[in-house]
Amino acid sequence: MKAKRQVSSREAHSLKNRLSELSELPKDVVLGIPMLTMIGQMELNIENYRGIIEYTDSLIRVHTKDGQIRVSGRELKVEYYTNDEMKVTGHIVSIEYVNLTASS
Repeated sequence: MKAKRQVSSREAHSLKNRLSELSELPKDVVLGIPMLTMIGQMELNIENYRGIIEYTDSLIRVHTKDGQIRVSGRELKVEYYTNDEMKVTGHIVSIEYVNLTASS
C-alpha cells in the first residue's frame, strides 16, 4: 500500500491560488483572505476578518485567517461590523499586516 504524502500549507495555498485563477472566482472568496478598501485617510472597510482583538481610539487590531491587521490613527471608531465586514472611520495614519503563520 502506498503511503499518502501530506500537503504543506504552502502547497495548499498554491493549489487554492491556481484553483481561483482557473475558476475565475475572486481570490478573497476562494482563499478566505481579507480584502481592504480605503477611502482617503478617513474610512477603511475590511472584509473576511475573524474578530476584533483590540479596540481603542488610536489602535484597532483585527484577527484574520493568516494574522492581524493593525490600524493606527486618531479618533478611530468602528462604525459597524457584521460577521465578515467592518467599517473603520477616523484619521487613519497607518495600516499594518502582521502575518503570524509565516515560518522563520
